[in-house]
Amino acid sequence: MRLRHIPGSEEAIAASPYVLSNPCQYKGQFRQRFENQNPIEIEIGMGKGKFIIELAQRHPQINYLGIERYPSVLLHGIKKQESLQLPNLYFLCLDARILPEIFAPEEVSRIYLNFSDPWPKDRHAKRRLTSPAFMTVYDQILEKNGFIEFKTDNQKLFSYSLESIPSSGWKITESTHDLHHSAMALDNVMTEYETKFSSLGNPICKLIARR
Repeated sequence: MRLRHIPGSEEAIAASPYVLSNPCQYKGQFRQRFENQNPIEIEIGMGKGKFIIELAQRHPQINYLGIERYPSVLLHGIKKQESLQLPNLYFLCLDARILPEIFAPEEVSRIYLNFSDPWPKDRHAKRRLTSPAFMTVYDQILEKNGFIEFKTDNQKLFSYSLESIPSSGWKITESTHDLHHSAMALDNVMTEYETKFSSLGNPICKLIARR
């Protein structure tokens, strides 16, 4: 799917106080940036920000970083944050592959992957956010007892993830092919895509993985 470019989005992101434009400078010091010692949780591919903004509203005792590589998409989240001004939420505009350059080892306590691009062609499998290549990236920044939460409506991507994650040395502790009709639905926060797809009757899959 081709993204619609919003003119001026790059400039708006560069000027926003809610986007950390040079995140490498905070490596190992993100808690100082938040001015507290609370846990740090990140969402990779945050889209328009509905999910992580609601999390930040529900849990002021946790620091959140929303990561989105496309400026035109991130701009929507920035506009929402400008209205809310949540002190426990910032954004990063970057590719997830460089996360070890941004975060120190064990600096992140939880990683959210929501409705990631499925990259359906086999030759693109390494680009999937649950591929062994990305699991290695997460291993470098996640704290010892941290975990990953992954949601999707794409059954093929979910089946792939159920195999690729354990093959990367991780353990899937919980999983469901129908989130909204399972015990895992407790305290579930929905994304924009989740709201759309579930309204069409598509079952939502979810898993939780730990080392």
